[in-house]
Amino acid sequence: MVAMQKGGLLLSGHVGNWEIAGHLLKRLNTRINIVMFDGEHQQLKEYLTSVTGERNANIIVIRNDLSHVYQIKEALDKNELVCMHADRFVEGVKTSEAVFLGSKAKFPIGPFVLADKFKVPVSFVFALKESKLHYHFFATPVKLYTDENRNSVQLTMMNDFVREMERKVREYPEQWYNYYEFWT
Repeated sequence: MVAMQKGGLLLSGHVGNWEIAGHLLKRLNTRINIVMFDGEHQQLKEYLTSVTGERNANIIVIRNDLSHVYQIKEALDKNELVCMHADRFVEGVKTSEAVFLGSKAKFPIGPFVLADKFKVPVSFVFALKESKLHYHFFATPVKLYTDENRNSVQLTMMNDFVREMERKVREYPEQWYNYYEFWT
């Protein structure tokens, strides 16, 4: 996405180490925007500032007034990267079901709606520990999802994400940080 000089979404899940991913993204020499819930942002902002530098990391806090959507749009319009998790949700947000590890699970549809609405490329990314001193940053090929049917493209994108996350969980099961009832 950076080489294309195009903003886009990097979607991940609670698999692997997101702080390490932030450090590995530093080499891209572009502004990284991380979308997260209010309670998490201050501690991560301090860490990212120490690792990536103040000007390369920006936290976008999810708020009830939807102001975060405007911040995401602004970042994408500046051809910046926007990172967010796409595997968990809070009560009240729109979800869709997908089969994950053999059973139906709910996933938030919001990240996929944003990619579709803003017509930006997407990559599914994970930073996973492979040895005592080595992490591997995995990123799927950049893809721009398009279709006349919005529901279809959003569900296709979500199912692609679910399949990729499932592959990583199967390959690195001890690095899946699931602390709640995942399946419906």
